[in-house]
Amino acid sequence: MTTDRAAGPAGPSSQAVIWDGAIRLFHWSTVALVALAWWSAENGHMDWHRRFGLTMLGLVTFRLYWGVAGTQTARFSSFVKGPNAIAAYIRKLKRPYSPAPGHNPLGALSVLALIAALVLQVTAGLFAVDVDGLESGPLSHLVSFDQGRAAAEFHETVFNILIALIVLHVAALIFYRVRLQTNLVTAMITGRRANSEPGHDGPFPLVRFIIGVALAGVVVLAVQQI
Repeated sequence: MTTDRAAGPAGPSSQAVIWDGAIRLFHWSTVALVALAWWSAENGHMDWHRRFGLTMLGLVTFRLYWGVAGTQTARFSSFVKGPNAIAAYIRKLKRPYSPAPGHNPLGALSVLALIAALVLQVTAGLFAVDVDGLESGPLSHLVSFDQGRAAAEFHETVFNILIALIVLHVAALIFYRVRLQTNLVTAMITGRRANSEPGHDGPFPLVRFIIGVALAGVVVLAVQQI
């Protein structure tokens, strides 16, 4: 993992560090895993579906940890705002647009909704049982068949909600690109954004990152051993 540093206050044409490498890795890994989980379920590759689901469990565990122990823009405390802040942001949503370092108050709602949907989706999948009782999640033995079926149905319902949230997220990215001339996707690839205040400074917190990866691994292993 490379070290991300902010080069001081961002000038008009500077490239400020916004997203650390861990956030970017989580983001694009989640994109890939959602697609792979859908593909595996649709094509009956349930062994792979379980593997993708357990990997997602590790990712979500890490993101929740990183939301407390990560860099500034990764922490929930930096972007979770109240209704007044959201309303004020919407009123200022026009060109020329000045990007906030990290998630803006409106985008934070999308992030929280997506993370919540992922948590519910993964949790339901752990207990889910198919209609024939042949395929099941790693914790399905802890619940009755009817409860496992209810978890499976909830798993499918939450997936549909997750897809709706993803579509809304993509629509917002298009709006920012077309209407406000702001490319939010590039920043999530490079970690940097022009004309923005630095999202964090100092070296990448490698020790805290390793702890987070270890925690995610322990959770995944524990689920398989219960």
